[in-house]
Amino acid sequence: MIIFDNHLHLRRDGRFLDAVQEFVAAGGTHFVLCQYPMPAVVLKDRSYIGAYRGTLRMAEEIRKATTVEVFVTVGPYPVDYLTFTKTLGREKAIALMKQGMDEAAMLCREHHCIGIGEIGRPHFPVNPQIMEDSNEILLYGMQQAKEAGVPVILHTESTTPSQCKELVAMAEKAGLSAEMVVKHYAPALVLPEENHGLMPSILASKQNILAAIKKSDRFLMETDYIDDPKRPGAVLAPKTVPKRTKTLFEQGLLTEEMIHRIHQENPEKTYGISLDA
Repeated sequence: MIIFDNHLHLRRDGRFLDAVQEFVAAGGTHFVLCQYPMPAVVLKDRSYIGAYRGTLRMAEEIRKATTVEVFVTVGPYPVDYLTFTKTLGREKAIALMKQGMDEAAMLCREHHCIGIGEIGRPHFPVNPQIMEDSNEILLYGMQQAKEAGVPVILHTESTTPSQCKELVAMAEKAGLSAEMVVKHYAPALVLPEENHGLMPSILASKQNILAAIKKSDRFLMETDYIDDPKRPGAVLAPKTVPKRTKTLFEQGLLTEEMIHRIHQENPEKTYGISLDA
């Protein structure tokens, strides 16, 4: 049985391989390693490429040390922009964020990564200028994803149907189809009229997944594990997706067909990848 966690972060100063082993021990087989925010490194280098390559090296170490199959997504974390403006000013901060999109797209074209993300805009209230700039950077990232032939993984404020509609319209402006937009940290907005065609990546709390499977199995599951030593187990522990899936299967709430769709068909279609059991 393939069990796919769509959004997980790892840090060398966190649990790193121990966290992966927890995922594997619970029955996990595949996951997406999403770039961890490293604004200090980016500012020092005036480039994202060093941070991205560090994440790719971690993925390679995971492949050598475990049985899990790991995929990587990279991109400039939206809140980095706020940090950069304090040091560089607005114009240079925008330029550095866009350069980060270019560097992410390059790694996707070279087949090192399967998507650009997490990118987007701050998840908390900001002034109108920051939101305008963030949307400009996001649109640019979507354009780069279109050219690279990969999806975007979006980090934004709390997800609503109207926001999904806005994000899909932005993607279409960039030439990127709705199904190539993955909404990270999504609630159970799984119906077309709720998500307007984007792919929801649902935080795998019991409440969220139960609400989702009552309506559809067109979604991905994620933990958004952040591997922060100061916040152990946040957002959800690495074992959550496999444990939640198996428990719901044993309770008769998830069928084998639904599990196959959520954990294999949906990721394969979204990312253009092939998952082997």
